[in-house]
Amino acid sequence: MPLQKSLAVLEKQGPWGLIDVDIDKPGPGEVLIRVESTALNPVDWKVQVYGVFVNEYPAILGTDSAGVVVEVGEGVTNLAVGDRVFHQGWFTNRLATFKQFTISAAEIVAKIPDNITFDQAASIPVGLGATFIGLYGKLNVRGAGLVAPWQDGGLGKYAGQPIVVFGGSTSVGQYVLQFAKLSGFSPIITTASPRNAGLVKSLGATHFIDRSTPPDDIISEVKKITGDPFEIVYDAVAEESTQNVAYDILSPGGILVLVLPSNVDKSKITPTKRIVTTSGTVHNEDNRELGVQLYSKLSDYLASGDLKPNRTETIPGGLSGIPNGLKRLQNNEVSGIKLTAHPHETK
Repeated sequence: MPLQKSLAVLEKQGPWGLIDVDIDKPGPGEVLIRVESTALNPVDWKVQVYGVFVNEYPAILGTDSAGVVVEVGEGVTNLAVGDRVFHQGWFTNRLATFKQFTISAAEIVAKIPDNITFDQAASIPVGLGATFIGLYGKLNVRGAGLVAPWQDGGLGKYAGQPIVVFGGSTSVGQYVLQFAKLSGFSPIITTASPRNAGLVKSLGATHFIDRSTPPDDIISEVKKITGDPFEIVYDAVAEESTQNVAYDILSPGGILVLVLPSNVDKSKITPTKRIVTTSGTVHNEDNRELGVQLYSKLSDYLASGDLKPNRTETIPGGLSGIPNGLKRLQNNEVSGIKLTAHPHETK
């Protein structure tokens, strides 16, 4: 079998290294994709540093991919060789995206419309996954159980209901704002740094609060905007400080969606306020059906402009540049953009 270059964690909590691996063949219902762009996510450095989520090494990571279909497996009818596509990978060497070719189930692959680049498309899957699962996933499993805008009666369903999004300029937060708008929420209140105020407003936020505002003042600002109850709050930052403010804003009977495990002060937790920690992957069985639904709609959302991808920055050096990019993520040196790399530029 022909070989390809890939980037792997060579041993548990060990260094990154380039390795050569076979190019896999697509099975029934699968496609082989030439990866033109792969995006970096915080979870990638966490796997390497903490040794979580994977058990077999060398471990190829990466879960965001955009590229071109080069082979289709038996039974695939929604895609053809030559299609420009994007999809979400997973932490198995066969499905990972820090390599030059990868495999995906065709049912969770979307075509890239002409107005979107490979880099922009690669910025979408993981951040979008945490968004739609958190908002529309099964109640008390990984999501808030809302009706999705692509489902019957879902578009604009929550008109007049307020939502607060902590971290509106994060990769996840940007998609939460956009889907909150599609779902009809209003007002849409978000926190971000002042330099990203224009960005979050362009994505659907109706009100912006400086993320450095003291917690009590954030609560006061929110109450000035609306006196309506907050039945849903989404924390895309999920630090201890943001979680506790978010929980205080949440009304009884409401749901707080977190992108990390709960660190809310146990003394204030009440049975009338629910907390869910979302998942970002469509590969989880609980999320798969919803993911298939969304991926069938994504091309239209992007083509119409209803969904805008993250702004991107391409790291030079192909796969070899990814470790330095992940260090930047680890050191909180990235704001309002998604880092991407081009595997076929690897030397």
